[in-house]
Amino acid sequence: MTTSNPRVRKAVIPAAGLGTRFLPATKAMPKEMLPVVDKPAIQYVVEEAVNVGLNDVLMITGRNKRALEDHFDRVPSLESMLAEKGDTAKLEAIQAASKLGDIHYVRQGDPLGLGHAVLRAKQHVGEEAFAVLLGDDLIDPRDELLSTMIDVQARTGGSVVALIEVEPSQISAYGCADIEEFDGEGYVRVNRLVEKPSPEEAPSNLALIGRYVLHPAVFNVLEKTEPGRGGEIQLTDALQELASGEGEGYGVYGVVFRGRRYDTGDKLSYLQACIQLAVDSDDLGPGLREWLPGFAAGLSG
Repeated sequence: MTTSNPRVRKAVIPAAGLGTRFLPATKAMPKEMLPVVDKPAIQYVVEEAVNVGLNDVLMITGRNKRALEDHFDRVPSLESMLAEKGDTAKLEAIQAASKLGDIHYVRQGDPLGLGHAVLRAKQHVGEEAFAVLLGDDLIDPRDELLSTMIDVQARTGGSVVALIEVEPSQISAYGCADIEEFDGEGYVRVNRLVEKPSPEEAPSNLALIGRYVLHPAVFNVLEKTEPGRGGEIQLTDALQELASGEGEGYGVYGVVFRGRRYDTGDKLSYLQACIQLAVDSDDLGPGLREWLPGFAAGLSG
């Protein structure tokens, strides 16, 4: 199926969560500002959007999230100090964050869930397809995902979700997709979505992760979506309606991602992500790879 939809230009990044799983570290600092090697987690997400041409970024924030705005703003006094010292590497690093794109901010207000956070983007997005990126999932920049999803949205005219294969025993931690495959296509059709099913009830081992490319029809659906689990407006419920309905903007499709994904949503996975990315870095990688085998051997001794 081919459509004449305009290219996606805007990204929405929900960042209003309290980060309670990382307390006390997040008592006074947003969880999105926790460092992953040498950059805050949120910067990886913004860079991912900008790298595929989404230079118009809207962050959905809440109280105590001012540090996000400060991070992507300029600090002339710090820049001048680094320039006077001749520390061009650090100067370029801090300037990179403030030059990423056109970043806007709106507060969610009431903590009513991911669906409500996405709905807060309606006025900014307008009648365009747009991407949603959740900060708990970091996608390795060497692997394509978002650009593929944008292409699939342009071809189908619907909404697109990102899927990964997980062990059946792990599917109860995710939203799960019942899918239909297309011969010769690089995507699947999503027939229905099941939120955190038991392994026995799961229709597949394909789990949703935090990347979406959505048709603006999702806004009208979200406005009518009743609160679900935890009294929150669930984006999954709106996607289920789009998957089962017909009309312009209806239909949900999936891209199965088999690249490198780093889960920063819990403490153990966050630490693993830091180690994995540090091992792959040019400056820290050699020393860390030399040190890790001996450290691991000491643990088993």
